[in-house]
Amino acid sequence: MARKHSKHGPYEDPQQDEEAPVAIVACWLCGRPTGKTIVWHHPVPKSRGGRDVVPMHPICQQTLTANFTNSELQRHGMDVEGLLANPAVRKFVDWVANKDPDFTATTTKKQR
Repeated sequence: MARKHSKHGPYEDPQQDEEAPVAIVACWLCGRPTGKTIVWHHPVPKSRGGRDVVPMHPICQQTLTANFTNSELQRHGMDVEGLLANPAVRKFVDWVANKDPDFTATTTKKQR
């Protein structure tokens, strides 16, 4: 099939070279600004009826899934303070507080 418009034709967006200012979004768990990669996390898992999503760092989401089951996440819901009451999560958030927004590292396996 032929293309409807050429990749380099007259329909190019002339404003494409000017990038719009990017809004800085804070991570739902640690509060640091997010970097290039943003994970849209369901605080209440989709399997448990969750529809709301929040922005998070990939490493923060990995930490939550390693420390909580879907049932526990459902009970906490949108309550960040309840999640931070867990000693392992609090220790992680304190450790990652001064890291770069795009910082990534391996996380521990599920503690079950």
